[in-house]
This record gives sequence, structure tokens and C-alpha cells, in this order.
Amino acid sequence: MPAIPAMAPAGPPFGGESSGRLTAPGAMRASAVWPRRHRSRRIRRVLGAVIALAVLGAIAFAGLLLALPGVGDAPALARGLARAHDAAYPGPALPPRVAASLVATEDHRFYSEPGIDPVAVGRLMLGRLDGGPDQGGSTLYQQLARMLYLPGRSGMLAKAEQVLLGIKMDLSYPKAQILQLYADVAYFGHGYYGLAAASCGYFARPPAELSWGQAAMLAGLVQAPTADDPLAHFANARARQAHVLIRLIATGKLTPWQAAQAYRLPLHLARGRAGGCAALAHQPRQDDPR
Repeated sequence: MPAIPAMAPAGPPFGGESSGRLTAPGAMRASAVWPRRHRSRRIRRVLGAVIALAVLGAIAFAGLLLALPGVGDAPALARGLARAHDAAYPGPALPPRVAASLVATEDHRFYSEPGIDPVAVGRLMLGRLDGGPDQGGSTLYQQLARMLYLPGRSGMLAKAEQVLLGIKMDLSYPKAQILQLYADVAYFGHGYYGLAAASCGYFARPPAELSWGQAAMLAGLVQAPTADDPLAHFANARARQAHVLIRLIATGKLTPWQAAQAYRLPLHLARGRAGGCAALAHQPRQDDPR
């Protein structure tokens, strides 16, 4: 009887022990099914934990939203803040050029967001986790809420309150009124509170007569009004003006050629020639309830 040739020991599949013994097909199937079941259970547990955290977060969010005061007094607070700074309230109607410049540089999703910008908030949270600097994330609603309801406060709790108050303001006021309130109480540097005072103080003309270049410069001041004061730090102010003009290109309000022309035109800084303009700036709007 011829000798049966010896078979080389088959190596175990997927890196098992090299014992030289063949693995039974049933054992192979069982070993493959077990990790899949284990992974499935882990995925279900993780999803359950995420859902539970989301529900708890929603409950906490709703509780804080109810606990915070209402925002029905925002116009009254804006009036008091403006009067405390000897500024016109309500100021003249916000010109489209200034409105577009503010939105482009401070909150380009303003017309589509519900008082909160999820993308900016996510960027802020990632920055906090990485230990990096504050990357912003405040919408125009939140900035207005800080000026009216949380002056001088900072930190994560104040940020959370700004978010909630911003949502309340979005539910309570049209976007045009939010922009008008913001322009009436914002600080533009050099002691100028409110758009009317800043327009007259820097350019000796009412807001309605501002050029694109002048409107872009004023909108750029609200982020760092002292450091970018054009009468004290002209180079800084010009850099911010250029940034706002670039943002206006990005948002489709200006073409590159129009933005370049706006940047080249002289600004005609007033330097003390604002007397006649101030009287016009203090004239109430037609919708002033006084």
C-alpha cells in the first residue's frame, strides 16, 4: 500500500495559534460571530449613553431657558443704556450699508440662525477642549444680550446665558429690530456710543450718508473699539476696514472691484468737525414711540 504523503500543518485563520491542528468550521464561525455581537452591544450602549445625555441636556437647556428672565424689556434697557452714555435713542434708521457690514463681519449667518450659531459654538467648544484661545462664537443676538443683560460678566456661565438670552431675543423681535438695537447701544471707540455718535464723531456725517468704506470701518470697530480707534490707531482701523470689505465680498454684497474702490476712497475723518452732524443724529426716527 503506498504511503500517504504527510500534509503540511495548516496555519490557523486570522493569526490564531500555530499548533498545526486544523480549526473546525463551526469554531471558526463561532469565533467570528462573537466579536460582532460584542461590538453590537458596545455600539448600543454608546448610543444609549449619547441619547441619555442629549435628553438630559435638553431638559437642562429648557430649565435654564425658563429660569432666565424674559427679554420684553430689551428696548427699555437699550434706552437706559443709551441715555447713560448721552447717546441718541432711538437713533436714526440703520442704513443698509452699515447693516450689511455688521452682519458680514460679526455674524454672517444672522439671517438664517435661530439666535445661536451652532457652527461657531462648536468651534468655541473645541477651542476650550484644546486649551486654545477663545474663538468667538457670539452671534449679534448674544452680543446684544451681553450689553443689555450681562454687562461686565465673563466665563462659561455667562456664555451659556448669552446663548439662551439670544434665543429668547430671536423669538421676541424681528431681525431688523435686533440690528437697530445693536447699532443704538454698541460702543465704537473714542467715547462714541451708538452708531449716530460714531458716524458724526468720526466722519461728520449722519449714518445715512456713509460710504461703503466708512460703513465698513465703523462695523470693524465694535470688536476692539479702543485698539482700532481710527483717530488713535489709524493703521489698525484700516486693517479692520479691509477685513470687513473682504467679508462683504464673501457674503456677496460687494464685488472685488467695488470693495477695492471703497478701500481707495478717502475716509474724510472729522477730527472735531462733528457739531452740525450731531444735531441731525439726535433727531428721532419716525417710528420713535415718544
